[in-house]
Amino acid sequence: MKVALVHDCLQRLGDAEQLMLSLHRLYPEAPLYTAFVDWAGLGASACHFRDWDIRTTWVDRLPAKLRSTQVYQLCLPYLWEALDLSGYDLVISSSGDYGSKAVLTSAQTLHVCYCHRPPRSLWEVPFPGAVNPYTVWLNQRLRQYDLSTAHRVDRFVTHSDRTARRIHKVYRRAAEVIAPPVPVYGQGSAGEAYYLYVGDLDSEQPVEWAIAACNQLNRSLWILGSGNTEAQLRQHASSTIRFLGAVPVQSRADIYAGAIALLYPATNVDFAFAPVEAMGYGVPVIASEQSGLRDVVLNFRTGLLFPDATVESLQAAILQFEKLRFSSYACIERAKEFSETEFATKFQWFVAKALDAYHQLKPSAVEDS
Repeated sequence: MKVALVHDCLQRLGDAEQLMLSLHRLYPEAPLYTAFVDWAGLGASACHFRDWDIRTTWVDRLPAKLRSTQVYQLCLPYLWEALDLSGYDLVISSSGDYGSKAVLTSAQTLHVCYCHRPPRSLWEVPFPGAVNPYTVWLNQRLRQYDLSTAHRVDRFVTHSDRTARRIHKVYRRAAEVIAPPVPVYGQGSAGEAYYLYVGDLDSEQPVEWAIAACNQLNRSLWILGSGNTEAQLRQHASSTIRFLGAVPVQSRADIYAGAIALLYPATNVDFAFAPVEAMGYGVPVIASEQSGLRDVVLNFRTGLLFPDATVESLQAAILQFEKLRFSSYACIERAKEFSETEFATKFQWFVAKALDAYHQLKPSAVEDS
C-alpha cells in the first residue's frame, strides 16, 4: 500500500509536528508533502526531519517574509491542488490553520484527515475592531473554500471532543477522537519547590494569569518556554518568577521533580502536550475548565479545573489545591492513556476499518465520494 503524509508546514516542533513524528514512525516509507520548511525556525529540532523524504511546494522558494499567514491564505487554492497524489492508496493529512486537507486525491485513494481544528482565523468570532473590510472580504471567500475542501476528506480524526464538536458545527462531518501521542516518562512524583508553566509565550496563552496569581500569593513559579511576549511578561514578574527559556523534552525530568503542580491557564486550547507530559512525571495539573483539558485532567484526581477565566479563579484553585493531596501514581496512569503505543493501536485500527469500508463501496459510490 502506497501512503503519503501531508502537513501544513514545518516551522517549529509544536504539538502538530509531534503528531507527524509519530505518523512517520507508523509509515516510515511515506513521503511528507508540506507547503514549506523553515529549517532555521526548527533549530535543533530539525534533526528529526533531516532524513525524511520531504516534498515542498513552490511556497518554499519564497523569501521567509512573504510566508505570512495573509499572503499564504491568498495562495491557498493554488497551493495544495498543485500536488499530485493520484498514485497513493492512502493519504493522511495533518491539517490546521493552513488547510492541508485541501489536497486532491483520486477516487481510489482513502483520505484521512487528522484535523487539529478548523482555521481559527476563519471560523471563530474576531475581536471587535480587529478586522478591516479587506480582511472581512477575504475571510468570507476563504470560508467558502475551506468548507468545500472538507468534502474532499473521507474520514476525519481529531484530538478532543471539543474539536470534534467544532468540526461538526463547521463542516457537518463526524470526527473520530483519537488523542495524539505524548512522550510519557512514566515515573516520578511532585515536588515542593515551585509551580511550573510549560508552553509557548504568546498572545494565545494567558501566562500573565499564572504570573499574577503567583505574584499575589507570593508563590514561586518557573516558566519553561519562549515566545514573542516574553519581554512583556518579564516586566510584570516579581522575584519569585523564574524564566527558564526553551528546554528540550529529554532534559525536563529534574525540572518536573521540583514542581508542585503544572499551571496551564489557557481557555482556548483543545488539547495540549504539556499537561499530559507533567502527569507522566507524577505532577498534577491546574487547568481551565473552559478548555479541552477537561477531557485530559481528572478533576480532584490528577489535578484541579478552575471554572472562570480570571486570575481570581486561578488563585482560588491554587489555594484549594494546597489543601488537598494528589496521587502521583494516578497521574502517571492517566498519562499512559495518551502514550504513543495507545495512539498507534487506535489509529492503525481506525485506518484499517476505514480502508475496509471504503473498498467495499460500489464503484459508483466511490466516484461520488
